[in-house]
Amino acid sequence: MTDFRNKVVLITGGSSGIGLALAHAFGQDGAKVVISGRNEVNLQAAIVELQTAGIMASGLVADVTKQEDCQDLVSKTVSLFGQLDVLINNAGISMRAMFLDLDLVVLEQLMATNFWGSVYCTKAALPHILASKGHIVSISSIAGLRGLPGRTGYSASKAALQGFMEALRVELLKTGVHVLMVYPGYTASNIRKAALNKEGATQAENPLDEAKLMPAEVVAKAVLNATAVRKRDLVLTTQGKMTAFLNKFIPGIMDGVVYSFMKREGDLR
Repeated sequence: MTDFRNKVVLITGGSSGIGLALAHAFGQDGAKVVISGRNEVNLQAAIVELQTAGIMASGLVADVTKQEDCQDLVSKTVSLFGQLDVLINNAGISMRAMFLDLDLVVLEQLMATNFWGSVYCTKAALPHILASKGHIVSISSIAGLRGLPGRTGYSASKAALQGFMEALRVELLKTGVHVLMVYPGYTASNIRKAALNKEGATQAENPLDEAKLMPAEVVAKAVLNATAVRKRDLVLTTQGKMTAFLNKFIPGIMDGVVYSFMKREGDLR
């Protein structure tokens, strides 16, 4: 059973995809929602959509790669609603390129958004989350549990996020604060269209069939439920669960399985 009535939820990267679906899920459960994004036009469109659905929502423009933006984001959220109960580190970017061909600035961009963006927001939010004995939720990826070829920067940034959050969870073990790591599998969202190529430009295309992927709304509902029961980890999609499970016990064999799968998807030569 979930009940986030009068709780304040801050979601980074909340103007589309999983982030926007999370805003709907928590908002429909009674939460006051603040979403952030870099594009003001997209952000305002998302706010209109949420408010039309009867959700108390506000939007704040922020670039999570900048520590001052993250501090400002949290400060404004608390100023608006007087508290902060749930931080969802969702802002993220992906990539699609072989490491041999990759401009290293791409890897730096991935780390800046996926890892440092979560660190900056968590640092700013932590005193408020401690006060409310609330929740820190970070959206990772199966690529953070199992390195994927053609996704070196993405896998590295999500693995770093896992290590950070796992250590933080133990530090906060006796404080009443809940830390949840979420590992979605392939999800229908715009993250692949916005993924960076080897030069750092967006690829502007999705190599996968969105109709066959897990809907963002299903991911959001699962995250809502896992947050409510203070679950430790959430691994989603059958393929994702199998990948995580088998990688623990037969990692050498999984190297070949992953190679074959990613080559079939066109990510390997």
